[in-house]
Amino acid sequence: MPEWDTAHTGDVGVDVAEPEPMGIDPADLADEDLIREIHSLHRTRLDTLRHATDAALANHLRRTAELETEYLTRHPGREVDPGRLRDL
Repeated sequence: MPEWDTAHTGDVGVDVAEPEPMGIDPADLADEDLIREIHSLHRTRLDTLRHATDAALANHLRRTAELETEYLTRHPGREVDPGRLRDL
């Protein structure tokens, strides 16, 4: 099992120090900066998934979750494009 998977789930079975915070707290970012940071992470996603170390991938996943959670907190009623909806 890859190192990032256990770090991602939190089920490691040993004491592990919390990772050092990376970047500015998303709550402290202006909307424009938050969007720019999310865009940057999405732009580098495939390369990180395919070629980065397990630790780098874990950091990428964590930071993406932090930034996207902040975006959703700020925009709970975000506009949904009807063209993206599917009939179930």
